[in-house]
Amino acid sequence: MMLGVCYYPEHWPESMWQQDAQEMRQLGLQYVRIGEFAWSRIETCDGEYSFEWLDRAIETLANEGLQVIMCTPTATPPKWLIDKYPDILPVDIKTGTTRGFGSRRHYDFSSENYFREAMRISTVIAERYGKHPSVCGWQTDNEIACHDTTHSGSLVAKLAFQQWCKDYYQNDVEKLNTAWGNVFWSMEYQNFEQIELPILAVTETNPAHQLAYRRFSSDQVVKFHDAMVDIIRTHAPNRFVTHNFIPLVDTQTDNFALAKNLDFVSYDNYPLGRSDMFFKHMPAEQFKPYMRTGHPDFSSYSFDQSRGVSNKNFWVMEQQPGPVNWAHHNPRPEKGMVRLWSWQAFAHGADCVCYFRWRQVPFAQEQMHAGIKRNDNSKAAAWAEVEQMRDELAKVDFTISDPVQAKVAIVTGANSQWVTEIERQGDSYNHQRVEFAYYSALRQLGLAVDFVSVDHDLTPYALVVAPCLPIVPQAFVDKCQQAKVHLVIGPRSGSKTDELSLVPTLAPGVFQALVPVRVLSTETIRPDCSEVLHFNGAKFESQCWREELELADGVNVVATYHDGNPAVARHQNTSYVATLTCDIFLLEYFKTLATELDLTILTLPKDVRVVQRGQYTYLFNYAGYPQTVPSELQGQYVLGSASLAAYDVAIVKLA
Repeated sequence: MMLGVCYYPEHWPESMWQQDAQEMRQLGLQYVRIGEFAWSRIETCDGEYSFEWLDRAIETLANEGLQVIMCTPTATPPKWLIDKYPDILPVDIKTGTTRGFGSRRHYDFSSENYFREAMRISTVIAERYGKHPSVCGWQTDNEIACHDTTHSGSLVAKLAFQQWCKDYYQNDVEKLNTAWGNVFWSMEYQNFEQIELPILAVTETNPAHQLAYRRFSSDQVVKFHDAMVDIIRTHAPNRFVTHNFIPLVDTQTDNFALAKNLDFVSYDNYPLGRSDMFFKHMPAEQFKPYMRTGHPDFSSYSFDQSRGVSNKNFWVMEQQPGPVNWAHHNPRPEKGMVRLWSWQAFAHGADCVCYFRWRQVPFAQEQMHAGIKRNDNSKAAAWAEVEQMRDELAKVDFTISDPVQAKVAIVTGANSQWVTEIERQGDSYNHQRVEFAYYSALRQLGLAVDFVSVDHDLTPYALVVAPCLPIVPQAFVDKCQQAKVHLVIGPRSGSKTDELSLVPTLAPGVFQALVPVRVLSTETIRPDCSEVLHFNGAKFESQCWREELELADGVNVVATYHDGNPAVARHQNTSYVATLTCDIFLLEYFKTLATELDLTILTLPKDVRVVQRGQYTYLFNYAGYPQTVPSELQGQYVLGSASLAAYDVAIVKLA
């Protein structure tokens, strides 16, 4: 398990580089990421390169024994390139206006000019540094597709989409018309050249059209990224290639496809800023305890997804060290949280944690974003916690190949996200929050969780949970039967065809082979108008999304609505949950199910979390007060003790 940092030598006088490198080594950092925003310094104008400064920067770092992670600089095309090829700039799909130069990620994935130029600069840099002995690996681009840049409403995007449709529907426009149901509202096309992008219409556009556009846009991102990976592989043999994902839902891309050709996934972990945005619906009295820590399950939710999309361990390429500058509100972390987040990443499968950034920059857009050092070169609050990480890692015998041991899996994927965004049906339905609620309930019971796609092998698991899976391939149903897992299916699942039409047999469609129920109707209600949900003799809440079920003979009723009608049904090893619920119900429901399946669950103190990786069990106290570890987790403590201080970590080797 290793530590690293993100560094920008182009931001600082060369006279500071040597001291920086020396202090990085002394702090226990081993990896330094550079170059992801340096295109204008590398290629000062068209075809004129300046590599001498970058050569010296790499040499300075290497002389201190640091290993360099080189990046392709394609997230920030320089002004001279934009002026030469204006079609690089994307068009905002909400306003139809061109998104201009002056920030970052200002490129259109459908621009052939940008594709060519991005691959050219990637080739030039890979040729120069691909075999450099101090460059150990590569990061592609930077936070690909963030800032809503997957989708573009440009002319080049429309032309590319028309060609994509032509290929996808085998040059048969009637096949497209039938698939999309274009007879509705007189939307039939006579040829592919007539097809518009599904944006800027008077009211909502055809859901199937929107889904096709999202699939096309995702394919454009994957095509761009795969070509870059191929270039690096050609010129940088025996070096790893990764990409620093932001929260995976924000890519608007099929992340399983995007990660397919990487050696491992990296993730940029900013618990406070993202918690502030993700939990904006949460009442203040509930959110305030997590304002400076993040929710206990929020970072691990993304860690486990990162491990899942490539089915292997991951890196944290950017770890928040202090207040950031980009969220709605930007609090400082509680003392000890930078250390806790770092250990939590390792516990959930990270092999390296890199801090962003080495020094707070005094100028430009991120000057309010903290670093390990302040802009006057003094040591910021995070310095002591990184020192502590250095010392603790040296004392404990870890094996980075050790896996996280999970018997529970959550099925996720881009189609589910896209369908629920396109067909909201209720303003309070948010796919990510629904999935997180299921995940958090499982984690509160001490259960480790893998995230898997519908293509994943299910045999390692005892419990597989699909919080929302509207489009279901028959092969996944077959896989569930063969694996003999207990499958829990959430509302909306199995309700749509691959072209986002209602399934002819009613929802849950192909899942009826596992649980013979039919969804007769669906209603969405305001979140402040919840109704009673009865389960195991207790009362809970049915919220927001509710389905009316018809049960075949032999199907058991597990929970009921306020009027006595079935809300949760079960047939053999498959359960169907027909409503969104309160968090307490999910906790009690999974506790009952886990006990039946002989899964080891724990009674954890509030805001304490536990996960096992290899021979070690890691414990985290997110609370601002001391707590005691459950007695069943006693053993040989290699870090900390059974008495967890506020915001503390313990690692135990169980007897």
